[in-house]
Amino acid sequence: MRICFVTGGSLGEFKGEREADIVMFPFQALGEVSYERELKGETSLFEDVAILSKTGQNVAVCGCYTNARGMKRKSVVVAERGRILGVADMVNRIDGSEFRSGAGVKLFDTRAGKLGIVVAEDLYFPHVLETLSVCGADVALAVFEELNEGLELTLMRAGAFFYGIPVCMCAYGYAQVADPMGRLCFSSPKSPCSFELIREQEFHVVETRRKGFCIKRKTEY
Repeated sequence: MRICFVTGGSLGEFKGEREADIVMFPFQALGEVSYERELKGETSLFEDVAILSKTGQNVAVCGCYTNARGMKRKSVVVAERGRILGVADMVNRIDGSEFRSGAGVKLFDTRAGKLGIVVAEDLYFPHVLETLSVCGADVALAVFEELNEGLELTLMRAGAFFYGIPVCMCAYGYAQVADPMGRLCFSSPKSPCSFELIREQEFHVVETRRKGFCIKRKTEY
């Protein structure tokens, strides 16, 4: 699985990448998207993402700020080979931020694999990566704004180790990848830059003891 990270510039400035299975963009690439204007045909930003994925015959994952009649959200639009698969919204709102929370965590089944989407500060909440792992994600794709002095690197390495899936982050000015062993296996400020991710499916049986969870058997009638 070859992933291309475009950490700078707008969507229109990117010339395309046919050798990549996945192309990732942070939030500044698309900017704000008004659902109302998109539906009226006044803008075609989502269509641009779809066209880009069709041109490269791959999956395009692009951050944006969606606006639904004044309700703003941090979102990620996913398109594959010319078709919009859906939009994932950030599900956790911190301290009354101007960006509202979305409806749920999203997982997209594509030819490149099952792609779990982590939107911006959702990386700060471990249950998001845990949910994606339990639901069978092959990789978690985290789209971020600007990195915060190594905090996000620590969290993505920990999450990759705890939940057994690689985490690939595309942020403004930087890209990085953590493998299921918790190691940083790729990082670069270059735009665009690419990384060949090896898909691994390794499972282990983990047993724990705890109190409670006593299920009484029904007596025979």
